[in-house]
Amino acid sequence: MPMNRGAIVALGAVGALALAVVAGISWIGGRGVGPLLPPREQCEATVAGATVVLELEQAESAAIIAGVAVRRGLPARAVTIALATAYQESGLRNLAHGDRDSLGLFQQRPSQGWGTEAQVRDPHYAAGKFYDALVKVRNYQTLAVTVAADRVQRSAFPNAYADHEADARILASALTGQSKGALSCTVNPASAPAEVIGKNGLTPRAEAVRKDLAATFGKLSTGGYRPGGLSTGHMEGSAHYEGRAIDVFVKPITAANTTRGWALAQYLVARAYHLGIKTIIFSDRIWTAGGRSDSGWRDYQAPDRPGNTDTLRHLDHVHVDVVEQ
Repeated sequence: MPMNRGAIVALGAVGALALAVVAGISWIGGRGVGPLLPPREQCEATVAGATVVLELEQAESAAIIAGVAVRRGLPARAVTIALATAYQESGLRNLAHGDRDSLGLFQQRPSQGWGTEAQVRDPHYAAGKFYDALVKVRNYQTLAVTVAADRVQRSAFPNAYADHEADARILASALTGQSKGALSCTVNPASAPAEVIGKNGLTPRAEAVRKDLAATFGKLSTGGYRPGGLSTGHMEGSAHYEGRAIDVFVKPITAANTTRGWALAQYLVARAYHLGIKTIIFSDRIWTAGGRSDSGWRDYQAPDRPGNTDTLRHLDHVHVDVVEQ
């Protein structure tokens, strides 16, 4: 039976409404009020006009691989080789399976002396063991990525590492701080219970950030907290007063320390979802989780108040704070 004109109009209206919902756009009184759905969670690194897109899990793994190299003072080339290897071996995922007894980011085999099953699935340990082997490769910095990687891995498909070299190079540049503000993540933080300040002046979530940084980068100069908490020295309403914030110092201000600061800042962005991070500020730039995280790094306006200009602009330290609840 053919439909009458009213039925067709009604179906058209339903279809239009469905399209609006799919597009994620809401209109009230003829006025757009923004997306109904939060932006997709992912990370992007852009260097020299080329962009790499990562899932959050991949970014977290890449950040640890790069951070371990920064801790050891290794060049960005070492990170490129390591990331290309992990891309090929596991897709930058900490796998609990593999060929024969291969496990983890680098698919290292306990039976071949790489460590226990638990060790090779520890990203810090696995990255460290990879670098232990890499630095023993003569002239690894001048070798082709695929050659250097294969001399560590002894792969059945050595040329495959080259397929990931371009993406690995972009990530290495960002995560070692060579490219400033190049890596950002869109993170929609989940609700979390409120926390009280612990003995050292930090909430458990903030303390987890401090421990995570130490596990990757080793001993760092940190501040912005103390036993019993802080009540002065920061802006009104500062997360420092709630024990939710840490400052990681990169003094004195030099080109090398600024590069290190960006390595720390972009590491924290990559680990933001895992650690419940809300805000990161460094060197006149700011990143925030939630509704504005898909905007990436934005210009930061230092507060107009007395104080050391370098500190107010966060040129000499990376500020990180965690979600309230």
